[in-house]
Amino acid sequence: MGHVKGMPEGFLEGMPLVIASNGRSAVPARGEKVVSMAPNTASPRDRYRAQVRAEIKEHAWGQIAGAGASALSLNAIAKQMGMSGPALYRYFSSRDELITELVTDAYRSLADAFRTTASDGPDLAGLAHAMRRWALEYPQRYFLIYGTPVPGYHAPDAVTTIAGDIMATLLDACTAEATEATDATDADNTADVGETAFDTHLAHHRQWAGGHPAPAPVLRRALTFWTRLHGVLSLELAGHFTGMGFDPAQLFAAELDGLLGR
Repeated sequence: MGHVKGMPEGFLEGMPLVIASNGRSAVPARGEKVVSMAPNTASPRDRYRAQVRAEIKEHAWGQIAGAGASALSLNAIAKQMGMSGPALYRYFSSRDELITELVTDAYRSLADAFRTTASDGPDLAGLAHAMRRWALEYPQRYFLIYGTPVPGYHAPDAVTTIAGDIMATLLDACTAEATEATDATDADNTADVGETAFDTHLAHHRQWAGGHPAPAPVLRRALTFWTRLHGVLSLELAGHFTGMGFDPAQLFAAELDGLLGR
């Protein structure tokens, strides 16, 4: 805050801000409404470091868009930013650390999209459309986490935990769907529905579900939903539908309708 004539330097620092009718800030007068402004506790050095790291990640996404994640080069990014290689390594100690940041950002953004969609209740169709919107908006993020694995890179457990949150949201929606179907179906009819061989297999191979209590048929439902929609999305984003003359959005909608039995 700037110096005010007649007051000692620093006198106003830390005082609450008042927004006057003319839109300018003013010293709070008796009876005026006070608007508290939360101070930024980060030091200038920390803010600068965060800014540089964000810029490095933007350049990394550009590299991934152009040549794929396997071609990611910290030295090339340093050159683009007018930095030396050693200087950039003060912000990311290795290529793997940078990739981990990018993978984490990608998973978090999809998890946020799912969380927003599920905030109004479990909705399989809503999750499907949220996934497609996210993938079309961030194709590089999609391919980084669901495309060809980066050679030699292994994501740490913290990253896979975020991926598990995404699957848990899907499993919640599939569980709600199964519960609604059971409630709407006569008990004699549900007794005729048996588990498949794959259900039996999943009952003993459910580590990927992260401890979710969904029964085996719901696990199969979630996997079927996940793999079929990812198949369509991966082909669309990779450009394999280009020149075929149909609308990929309608193919995705038709596949979704088939999954939902509509």
